[in-house]
Amino acid sequence: MSSNLRIRRVVLYKHGVGYFERRGKVSGNDTLHLDFKARDMNDVLKSLTVLDLSGGSVSAVSYDSTKPLEQLLAEATIRIPEDGSLTALLGQIKGARVRVRVGGAQVEGSIIGLDSLAVATGETALMRPFLSLLVGASLRTFDILDVSELEFLDEAVRKDLEFYLATVLSSYKKDSKRMAILTSGQGERELFVSYVVESPVWKTSYRILLDEGEPPLLQGWALVDNTGDEDWVDVKLSLIAGLPVSFVHDLYNPRYMKRPVVEVKTEAAAAPVIPEESFGSAADMLRDAELAAPMMSAMPAPAPAAAPRRSRAERGGQVPVGGPGSGGPKLREVMEKSAPVTTLTREVGDLFEYGVDRPVTVHRNQSALVPILHKPFEGKRVLLYNRATREKNPMACIELKNTTGLTLEGGPVTVTEDERYVGEAMLDTMKPNDRRFVPYAVELGCVVSIEDLTEDGPVFRVVVNAGMLVAEYFHVRRTTYLSRNKAQRAQVLYVEHPRQGWELAKDAPEPAETTEGFWRFKRELAAGAQESFTVTERTRGQRQYLISSMGLDQVTYFVSQRFVDEKMAGLLKEVVAQREQVDALAKDEQRLQEERNQLFRDQERIRSNIESLKSGASQRELADRFVAKLNEQEDRLEAIAREMEALVKQRQEAQKALNRRIQALSYTADL
Repeated sequence: MSSNLRIRRVVLYKHGVGYFERRGKVSGNDTLHLDFKARDMNDVLKSLTVLDLSGGSVSAVSYDSTKPLEQLLAEATIRIPEDGSLTALLGQIKGARVRVRVGGAQVEGSIIGLDSLAVATGETALMRPFLSLLVGASLRTFDILDVSELEFLDEAVRKDLEFYLATVLSSYKKDSKRMAILTSGQGERELFVSYVVESPVWKTSYRILLDEGEPPLLQGWALVDNTGDEDWVDVKLSLIAGLPVSFVHDLYNPRYMKRPVVEVKTEAAAAPVIPEESFGSAADMLRDAELAAPMMSAMPAPAPAAAPRRSRAERGGQVPVGGPGSGGPKLREVMEKSAPVTTLTREVGDLFEYGVDRPVTVHRNQSALVPILHKPFEGKRVLLYNRATREKNPMACIELKNTTGLTLEGGPVTVTEDERYVGEAMLDTMKPNDRRFVPYAVELGCVVSIEDLTEDGPVFRVVVNAGMLVAEYFHVRRTTYLSRNKAQRAQVLYVEHPRQGWELAKDAPEPAETTEGFWRFKRELAAGAQESFTVTERTRGQRQYLISSMGLDQVTYFVSQRFVDEKMAGLLKEVVAQREQVDALAKDEQRLQEERNQLFRDQERIRSNIESLKSGASQRELADRFVAKLNEQEDRLEAIAREMEALVKQRQEAQKALNRRIQALSYTADL
């Protein structure tokens, strides 16, 4: 990271991002560098804001490509091996102009190359590299070991070398990407940079101190993690509770679009045709030559080029813009002037900020506990019993009301009582004036037992309508809680009784409070005493009786249970009598149907016998008897058909009358 742009402000959020502000001084056309992890580049490119707060401008922001190192180095014109780097480099830049210092003299020239020459050292000769330079019109050779300084005068060579070295340097931190901020202006100025990157979620932990005769004390700590590559030194730290919208969008990787490939239609090319230029007649040519000379002498001289217009900064002025505390416009004003925006404001979230009122220092790859709360609150020690949590014992709790005036973010709680550790708990997020139970230990000094009884209560209402008699009653469930306080101090016990769609009966005790899933009943337990109470619940039930199927015995039962009065009982008996008439008609209809079926079977038998008879006088006499019998049965079948038609009509009329009578019955009685 650039030492000129120190981190001045850090804002951490609960959904895994952090907002960072940097400020620093720049001068002239400085270029500042920031290093980011590769995985953070998308967030940086999405959120980066760069402002020159002193009237300068930001020319551009460039950043490392996504190409792999081998591909980047392949684009460089210079190669430097691991061994013999100097000699290898000088051998690749023949013709480059350099300035070398040999002894106390400086020499400028163009590199011819490197030669290995034998140099006698005593009785032996060593091969040493010599640099050959073209200096003016002469060729000079220098021992590389005698060269104390070498300066590249060709800007292109120098930039290629800087690019190669910067690329190799970046490879040592494979996860690091460098961003360059190019500024433009005059004099020393203040630069502001902000961005959002992925950051660890900040966490909270609390301490609750319980002391006899004193209000409970709540102490809150925020746990922050600096997983970046730079220390946070004296930064302004803010912690945001809430969930603003945040997402990852790929802006770093190049994006390409596939385009259709269009084939080029080819055909034989036509040879160009160039008509000859016409010069006119000889007289025209002579006249043009005579007119050309005076026209050339009369042409005005070209106007001098206009001087370039200087900016306000170049004329010695300075844009009166400053950061916070400088007396100039605020950051918002600078942004609005840089890019005017019309904003519609509305409440879209519920964020709460913890602003630490003193500078915070957290070194790289370290974490810190930052105090954010130290206030008394309204609360007391109580017991909370929930059968599903623990069947025999209640939990020791703190009945906590958030009177701190702050939103308490959820986190673990360590509880001490009279300077002794007594347990731990988890605290949900609490808004100001919210009230919660914070269980931190099992209270073994109190034992709870339960007895359950479920039964059906008496019928309390009878309704006769739409052909039904409905008897309404209550399913009743009684739950008895027996509590025994074995401790030598009085205690307050809250019993959580589950709400399962039933309602409390009139004789049930009044709950102290109601939650979404429980009724809470408050009980005062004296030291060493026991007490019990019963929670009675009820829910509606029904018994339904079809009036069209009733008998006299059921009507008698309804009268004995006082479900109906004498008048309704009389009407029901009339319905029973009328239904019995309909049943009698149905039985007659069934009897005739059975008789007809029997006749059909007899006729089948007689016809079969007739077909089996042979010719002869005796056989003819028997056949006549069978035919006479068939005629007699046919007469009876016709009579049965007439009787059944009349019976069906009579039964249907009686059934309709019965249905009308049943539907007309209406009765309601509260017992």
